[in-house]
Amino acid sequence: MGFFMFKTVHRTKIVVLVCSCIGILLLLMVRLCYLMAFQSSYYEQKAEELHERERTIKAARGRILDVNGKVLADNKTVCTVSVIHNQITQKEKVISILSEELKLPPEKVRERVEKYSSIERIRSNVDKKTGDRIRAYHLDGVKVDEDYKRYYPYESLAFKVLGFTGGDNQGIVGLEVKYEEALKGAEGQILTMTDARGVEIEEAGKRRLEPVPGKDLVTSLDLNIQSYATQLAEQVMESKQADSVSILVINPQNGEIYACVNVPEFDLNDPFSLPEGVQALNEAEEQDLLNKMWRNACLNDTYEPGSTFKIITAAAGLEADVVSLEDHFSCPGYIVVEDRRIRCSRTTGHGNQTFEQATMNSCNSAFITIGLRLGTEQYYSYFKKFGLLKKTGIDLPGEASTIMHKPENIGMVELATIAFGQSFQITPIQLAVTASSIINGGRRVTPHVGVKIVDPSGGEEILKFPEKKHIVSEQTSETMRSILEQVVANGTGKKGAVEGYRIGGKTATSQTLPRGSGRYIASFLGFAPAEKPTVLALCIINNPKGIYYGGQIAVPVVRKLFENILPYLMAKAYN
Repeated sequence: MGFFMFKTVHRTKIVVLVCSCIGILLLLMVRLCYLMAFQSSYYEQKAEELHERERTIKAARGRILDVNGKVLADNKTVCTVSVIHNQITQKEKVISILSEELKLPPEKVRERVEKYSSIERIRSNVDKKTGDRIRAYHLDGVKVDEDYKRYYPYESLAFKVLGFTGGDNQGIVGLEVKYEEALKGAEGQILTMTDARGVEIEEAGKRRLEPVPGKDLVTSLDLNIQSYATQLAEQVMESKQADSVSILVINPQNGEIYACVNVPEFDLNDPFSLPEGVQALNEAEEQDLLNKMWRNACLNDTYEPGSTFKIITAAAGLEADVVSLEDHFSCPGYIVVEDRRIRCSRTTGHGNQTFEQATMNSCNSAFITIGLRLGTEQYYSYFKKFGLLKKTGIDLPGEASTIMHKPENIGMVELATIAFGQSFQITPIQLAVTASSIINGGRRVTPHVGVKIVDPSGGEEILKFPEKKHIVSEQTSETMRSILEQVVANGTGKKGAVEGYRIGGKTATSQTLPRGSGRYIASFLGFAPAEKPTVLALCIINNPKGIYYGGQIAVPVVRKLFENILPYLMAKAYN
C-alpha cells in the first residue's frame, strides 16, 4: 500500500512539472510571436543603432552679401580628421602619419587613437590639401570628411559688423550671431554599419543624409562706401594719432546702414589673435582684451555727444514753442546757472545773435537758455518722445543703453549741461537715428544692416523693421534742415561744404571725463542733400593729438566721404 502511494505522488509531481514546462513554453512562444509580429521594427531599429557609426557633415553656412551682391562672408572647404579605435590595424603608423601631417604632438594623437570610443575627432578645419594627403594613405580606422570653414575675402573690412564664427562654425559676434538661425543650415550625416567588434562592414555600404545649406543674408552694407570710409578713418587716425575713429553712414529715410567703421580693425580670418605687440598675462586677461577688440564702438559703447546733441535740444525747443527763428540771444562768453558759471565754446562771447546764428556758432549759452525754458519735466518728456531712453533696436548684438539722470536728480545745472550734450551718454547709433528722425520729416526709423534672406532655392524673405511717426512735426523737421544747412554754409561746419550739393550738419568737441584730462572727442554729423536727406554720416575721433576741434578735423573727413559717395549714390539711384 505504501509503495503505491509513493508511486502516485511522484507521478503527480511529474505531471505538474511537465504541464508547467509546457505552459512556460507556450507563453514564450506567444511572447516571441508578439515580438516578431508587433515589435519587429522597434528591435530592428535598436540593432541598427547598436551597429551604426555616425559621422556629422557640416552644412555650408549661408553667405553674407553687400547690397550690390558682393560676397562679404563665404565658405572655404576644409576637412575633419577622425579615428575609429576598433577599426585601426596599424596603430603606430596612424599615430606617426597624423602627428606629422597635422603638426600635432605624437602623445596627443596617441591619446585620441587609443581612446575607446565610437569615433574620436583628431582635428577639424584641416586644409583640404592636407586632408587629401591623409586620405591617400588609406589608413584603416582613419576618416577624412570634407567640411566648411568661414572665410572673409576682404579680411578686416567691416570686422565689427560682420562678426565671425568659432571652431564649430557657429556665429559668435556681429551679423554672424544675430542671423545664426538663417545662416547655419542643417547638418548631414554619414552612417556606416559595423560588426559586433565595431569593425566597419564594407559590404553593408554607407547611408548619407545630405546637409541642408544655410540661407544667404543680403545686407544694406555697400562695399564701396565701407571701403572708402575705412580708408578715411585710418588716415585721420594716423595723422591725428587718435586712439580710435568711428564712421557711421546711414540712410535717414529708412535706417539702412551703408557703412559702419571702427578702426583699428582686425583680421576676420584670424579673430582670436591679439594685435601685434599686445600680450596677455593670463587666460582671463586675454579674453578681456579680445572682447575689447571685438567691440563695435558705434553701438556697444556710449559717449558724451557734445554739441551734436544740440540738434535734439533745438528740435525740442521748436516743438514746445519755447524758441523761434526770430528769437535773439546775448552771449558774453558764459552763463551763470544757480551757483555755477558755465562757459561758452567761445570764451570772448558771441554777442547778440539769432537762434539760427546761435546754432551756426554752436553757442552753449543760447542752448542752455533753451534748455532752461523747456524745464526738466518738459525736456525729459521730449527725451523720451524722441526715443532716447530706449535702444534703437538695431539688428546687431550688444547695443548699449543711454546713460541718463533720473528726472528727480536733474537740477538746473544738470539740465543746462544736458542741453549742450554733456553729463549723460548715448551711443553713436542712437545719435544718428535720433537726428535722422528729426530731419526726415519726423519718422523714428530702426537702424538695420539686414535687408533680406535668400534660401538656396531662390525664395526671399524681406526683412521688416518698425517705424514710429510724428517724432517731430514736418514744420520742425523742415526748419531744422534749414538751420543745419546754414551751419555748414556759414557756421562751424564750413569745411564740410561740397560743391554742387546742399549739405547740413552739426559739429562737436567734447572733453572726456575726468574734465581737465586733456582728452577730447571731435565729431561731426552731416547729411545730404539738405532739402531731402538720403545719406547721413557721423564721424567720431577719439583723443586726437594736436588740434582737436570737430570743425577742424572731423568735418573734412565727412566732406571727403560725401565728395566720393554722393555722385556714386546718385548714379545708383538713376540706374
